[in-house]
Amino acid sequence: MNLRAILAILLCKCLRGISRLLHRGGTAMPGRYALKLCPNLLELLAKDVKTVAITGTNGKTTSARMVEEAFAKEGKSYLSNRSGANLLSGITTEFVMNSSLSGKVNKEYAVIECDEAAARTVFGQLKPKVVVVTNLFRDQLDRYGEVTHTLENIRAGLEKTPGTLLCLNADCSLTSSLALDLPNPAVYFGIDPGAAPSREKPALSDATHCIRCKTEYEYDYISYGHLGGFRCPHCGYSRHAADYAVSDVLELRGSGSRVVMNIRGEKQLVDVNLPAMYNIYNAVGAVAAVTEMGLGAKAAVDALASFHCGFGRMEEFPLGKAGARVMLVKNPAGCNQVIEFLQDIREHFILVACLNDRGADGTDISWIWDADFEGLAKMAERIDSVIVSGDRAGDLRVRIKYAGIDDKQIRVERDYEKLIQWLDTQEKPIYMMPTYTAMLELRQKLVQHCGGTDFWEG
Repeated sequence: MNLRAILAILLCKCLRGISRLLHRGGTAMPGRYALKLCPNLLELLAKDVKTVAITGTNGKTTSARMVEEAFAKEGKSYLSNRSGANLLSGITTEFVMNSSLSGKVNKEYAVIECDEAAARTVFGQLKPKVVVVTNLFRDQLDRYGEVTHTLENIRAGLEKTPGTLLCLNADCSLTSSLALDLPNPAVYFGIDPGAAPSREKPALSDATHCIRCKTEYEYDYISYGHLGGFRCPHCGYSRHAADYAVSDVLELRGSGSRVVMNIRGEKQLVDVNLPAMYNIYNAVGAVAAVTEMGLGAKAAVDALASFHCGFGRMEEFPLGKAGARVMLVKNPAGCNQVIEFLQDIREHFILVACLNDRGADGTDISWIWDADFEGLAKMAERIDSVIVSGDRAGDLRVRIKYAGIDDKQIRVERDYEKLIQWLDTQEKPIYMMPTYTAMLELRQKLVQHCGGTDFWEG
């Protein structure tokens, strides 16, 4: 370890200490300054750590927490970026805080969530043993550009670490295509045909045409968005058989699901302690990652049954008489999945939707017109109230009104404290759909009111 690296580690630790004394997160800023002193600091720290990295548009945080639960249950020594600081600076900070001044990391493993755009620079330094790519959807056009640009960022990062094993979503034509021209070994996960009701082909899709020859895909089934049994009638590119597959969905509940997983040829009954179809994808991807990291399928399956996700991903708070659940939304695909989850709620409920347009959210909010808010109108009789909040509450109110919800049923409340105080008097279940920065602010107020942990504690 050279002198610049040692000074960078010392600086990072000092800045983190000061941040925590000031009751701030200090999750990314310390690493940002440390990297100015030593640009390859992460590479130096991570070289002896067995790392699993999770990237993709949707499901990164939840998948990482599922993997982490398995490591914890197995008593493994590991570090993770639980705060969600998933750029190079935040990941570097986490490694520094788990190392000595000499650069020796005191953990054997690392479970790292990595931003899709940051993968280009992170993977070459991190050299993960396993990388999970959850899915790829259009997201934050002002930051990521078209979805193919996101794909190329991930591909560029993986080109720097050819020995890394890839766990790819077999049902995502974009994700699966990474194996076409990379030398990395790969395994696949997904939901097999017949395991869940097939959806209609969406009016808007992020992957309509073959990534190899540009012919329009045909589908044998669709689970959601562009995920499913895709095939190109011209060049033959098609869904790869899944090594880790959900072969049957036995039960979808408001609190979780029960599925049958085919894990490398062996079928197992698996309980997933989170609701919604998209979390079944996260679960089978996590099983693939944990198994390929060498912990075994039993460790992964056991973790899914007791797993509790936080930080705005189906996170629960004791608010009001029946409680509240916070469900982060940030793009059309994720928003549609939350709305689909709500359609399965049979009781009356209160809906809170919060929209911001800050840097971390994406300043382009036109995506709300692509999301299927019309799905709310199909359950309007069960929604007692719709409250919109956030910087762009007015835009969201208009969108929900045009989706078919009576404007008299919608009200604007930008003050989160007043909102929470009112919600705490309600008897019906509360479901909250905030974008990222709105979730951070709303969650902070919820923690102050209901109790809980700061975002960096997860």
